[in-house]
Amino acid sequence: MEGVASSSEAAGQARRARAPALLVRRAGRRLPPQARSAIRAGRRQARLLAGRLRRRWHRSLQLRVIATTLVICVVVATVLGFFLVQQIASGLLNSTRTAAAHQISEGLDVARNTPGLDGPAGTQAKSLLQLAGDLQGLSGPGDTFDVVILTQTSESSAFAGAYGNRNLNPASLPRKLIASVTQEQQQSRTDDLVSTPTQMSYLQGRAPVPGLAIGGVISPHAQLYYLFPMAQQQQTLALVQRAMLGGGLALVVLLVGIVSLVTRWVVVPIREAAEAATRLSDGQLEQRMPVRGTDDLAALARSFNDMAASLQEKLRELEELSQVQRQFVSDVSHELRTPLTTIRIAADVLFAGREDLLPAAARSAELLEGQLERFESLLADLLEISRYDANAATLDAESADVCDLVRRAATDAEQLAARRGTRIDFRLPVEPCVAEVDRRRVERILRNLLDNAVEHGEGRDVVVTVAGDRDAIAVAVRDHGCGFGPAEAQLVFDRFWRADPARARTTGGTGLGLAIALEDARLHNGWLQAWGEHGKGSVFRLTVPRVAGDQLIGSPLPLGPDEAEPGPGLVRSPLALCLDEVIEPAQPGPGFAGPEPAGPASAGPASG
Repeated sequence: MEGVASSSEAAGQARRARAPALLVRRAGRRLPPQARSAIRAGRRQARLLAGRLRRRWHRSLQLRVIATTLVICVVVATVLGFFLVQQIASGLLNSTRTAAAHQISEGLDVARNTPGLDGPAGTQAKSLLQLAGDLQGLSGPGDTFDVVILTQTSESSAFAGAYGNRNLNPASLPRKLIASVTQEQQQSRTDDLVSTPTQMSYLQGRAPVPGLAIGGVISPHAQLYYLFPMAQQQQTLALVQRAMLGGGLALVVLLVGIVSLVTRWVVVPIREAAEAATRLSDGQLEQRMPVRGTDDLAALARSFNDMAASLQEKLRELEELSQVQRQFVSDVSHELRTPLTTIRIAADVLFAGREDLLPAAARSAELLEGQLERFESLLADLLEISRYDANAATLDAESADVCDLVRRAATDAEQLAARRGTRIDFRLPVEPCVAEVDRRRVERILRNLLDNAVEHGEGRDVVVTVAGDRDAIAVAVRDHGCGFGPAEAQLVFDRFWRADPARARTTGGTGLGLAIALEDARLHNGWLQAWGEHGKGSVFRLTVPRVAGDQLIGSPLPLGPDEAEPGPGLVRSPLALCLDEVIEPAQPGPGFAGPEPAGPASAGPASG
């Protein structure tokens, strides 16, 4: 029962805590639609403004320095001004208290020497009025102070007062001060003076003003009080406060202006250097910074200009060297065609008549034929690479079904797969995947990916998956061979790179296939990416836009082993469906390439 009661109490507390928010929401729902729309628009504008200010704050060093200086100056000026005003107010009060003590001391001497204060009641009253008037007359024509004399008879504890200024409100005399002086009177300490601030008010004609009340003992039955108006001190303090406020604001504005000017001297050259560096990185090698003066910033500008000039010179030299190398490769490739044609004719004659030759000569003719085919393939790849290096490659785009291109590219790979005992499993959508592509180049990419998958698949099945969405078509080639690691995935598309240098190319590859495939993908504004993991094989994914020249924002297939699983609308063979029931699909491993790249193409693994 106790647990039920505690849970009920907790639920009640939760409802009470949610009650204000519910009331606010209900009140908001009761508003007219126009008011709710205006409130939402105001919130949206406030969020946009806050986001704009936040971005401005993070991007502008000058704004942060100025704002920080402004806050520090305001805090310092406020603390310092408050301290100075307190010191000045304390000094004015102490000065007034000293003058008041001197003035009341003279009044006490006069009062104590005045006869008749201890006489009959009528005579005492006349004496008190006469004394109060005489002491009030010492205040001068401007009434620099007001005099009050309080007496009490021995039969009564009530005080009777005599006022030098009859317009003074009796409430101006603080009761706390009267009690303190009475205590001094009872203890017979006639030389001690007691003072306290007060608010002096008058019966008519004058506004209340702050003042200082000070009192002393005349006799065992009489007390003397002086009330000093502090209107002049208040005006002086107000003048000081206004002067300090104006001076503080002027100082803050001056400091902010100085900081703004100084930071501008520093930030503007840095900003110019950043803009010049950006333009330099964009290829504008003639970009230079203006040099002003001989200070540190001028030294920075000169150093930047020297660096830019040196970089421009080095890049020019590298461009010339690269041009010479490309021209050399192109010229050599073209010049080799003529002797290669002659050698090919002679080799064909020898190969055709190898049955009439001795066994060693016949074997030599066969080897010569095979190596000539590899040499011709290498020469064709070198010519293709030289076209890409010279930016002479063009795209002959036309509408084509990528599924048909996959089937045509797999014709040669199926012959190699049959020799290796490897089965190629096609997982193609029912609907055509039409895109604007260069048929020859896409077939070359797919042919290279399939040949590599069969060669490095260790005799296991190779899975080819095609999928499309509104913007792109993707083809993934999955093998279950030795695979490769994340570090090797960055090198796969390098020219003449091998995952295993000790391993020979059994299919006669030139080592340039993946490099050319990557350039073909880039020419389509597409992506060629790879995933791999040691012992789990690799995945190569080609993604091309449906419309030639469009930019890709994603791929219909994931980059990893998951695309080997069947999706909706994919055609599967019965053997593959049976295998899926007993083989668990591989999970993404450390070689997974991660999110979609920002650029048009990305490198991936497998040998060329």
